[in-house]
Amino acid sequence: MKVIIIGSGIGGLSCAGLLARYGYQVTVCESHSIPGGAAHSFTYKGYKFDSGPSLYSGLSYSPSNNPLRQVLDAVGEDCEWENYDTWGCFLPEGDFKTSVGAEQFCEILLKYRGEKAVKEWRELQRVMTPYADAAVAIPSAAIRYDFGAVKTAGKFAPSLIKHFFNVGKLTGPFSSIMDGVVTDPFICNWLNMLCFLLSGLPADGTSAAEVAFMFADWYRPGVKLDYPVGGGAALVDALVRGFEKHDGKLLLRSHVEEIIVENKRAVGVKLRGGEELRADIVISNASVWDTLKLIPTNSVPQQFFDKRGQTPECESFMHLHLGIDAQDIKDLQCHYIFVKDWELGITAPQNLVLISIPSVLDSSLAPPGKHAIHVYTPGNEPYDLWQGMDRNSKEYLEQKQQRAEIMWSALEKVIPDIRSRCEVTLIGTPLTHERYLRRNRGSYGPAIRAGSGLFPGSNTPLKGLMCCGDSTFPGIGLPAVAASGMIAANTIATVEKHLEMLSEVV
Repeated sequence: MKVIIIGSGIGGLSCAGLLARYGYQVTVCESHSIPGGAAHSFTYKGYKFDSGPSLYSGLSYSPSNNPLRQVLDAVGEDCEWENYDTWGCFLPEGDFKTSVGAEQFCEILLKYRGEKAVKEWRELQRVMTPYADAAVAIPSAAIRYDFGAVKTAGKFAPSLIKHFFNVGKLTGPFSSIMDGVVTDPFICNWLNMLCFLLSGLPADGTSAAEVAFMFADWYRPGVKLDYPVGGGAALVDALVRGFEKHDGKLLLRSHVEEIIVENKRAVGVKLRGGEELRADIVISNASVWDTLKLIPTNSVPQQFFDKRGQTPECESFMHLHLGIDAQDIKDLQCHYIFVKDWELGITAPQNLVLISIPSVLDSSLAPPGKHAIHVYTPGNEPYDLWQGMDRNSKEYLEQKQQRAEIMWSALEKVIPDIRSRCEVTLIGTPLTHERYLRRNRGSYGPAIRAGSGLFPGSNTPLKGLMCCGDSTFPGIGLPAVAASGMIAANTIATVEKHLEMLSEVV
């Protein structure tokens, strides 16, 4: 059976790897010259930069609850990993370093908020423990969207029954748990920030399951965070190897313009230039809005277009990629978080900045004596400010400089003389995000609020068409999109092959 996957994001590559392992003939069509979608890396003047994700966890060991680790195990591929546990924070309360794990954050709370805040945090940890256990009771690798799930997910029924009374709470917003435990403003702001980084929404819109999964991963004994040696490209390359070794094909610079529908069934894709590729199943790893652009309007009910088209979306990004002279710079962390003002709200434009300096861990990302830096505002840059602008205009160039100032200011907290050290300076805008990632309006992803809407899963009303990626499964990060790809592949596979895979990776 032939399968075509539209897009080589982590969701699409995860799906491709598993389908190839299951014995399907897989072709991945990617518009860009580089695979990886939002997780791709690029090289410029001797520096290697990540375009998107910079925070990884649960990937350097097996078995792991991280769906992406499960995909890597299923396809028999891996990266070399560096580990760390500390990052820097520049928050309204003060500047400090913090670590994953349960205890160190209590020291921060004691310093800035006192004993009452420490007690609240410890109580939250106690309350979250059973939810964390419930969130990982059934691994994503066991899920499929058909009746075969009775056998695959049913293997874990005893564990699920044990946590039965907690599962219902996980489908609602995390705030329904948090608000009953936490009153300290700093802890509330901190948790809203973590929720925003997980889903693009604060605690009242982020599903409790996503946060519970984070607690299960970040607050276990001896936890470390991970970074792939070689950057995000190393992780993407591992996934590509996973399906190419089973005769899968990756077609770069192959932009899909239309899904071909015949007799009310998806039967292939038409590429820019007119070439047609045929398959038994088409899987779109494009966003929900971009997928709708590919489906002929008369092939599915108008209600489908209307409902999916109304999916709320997060805002876009500003990016700053820098190559700098690192002489005499000491004691740098790999990551920093900057928040200007909690009162504005964590989703406010120009309020939250993330700084990644991965060459602190992996010197191969920059020339000797240099550092590669990626600074970005995650999902809080309004696309409307940029819509319709000419990228070559003076107005656009001036706005780039002006909107990048918040990132420079945050970075000056870490390296005060950063502007004089720059050898490479690249500024990305929502238009950059839209152009290179084929993201509608440069969006960070869907903003479906927990408790008020459900992610649609991989199935569609058009026979032969399935979907994966951040538009189909809760959460925007790598674990969520890897889970989406894995679930789509499992749904296609026979139950026997699925169970065989499970026995090896879980």
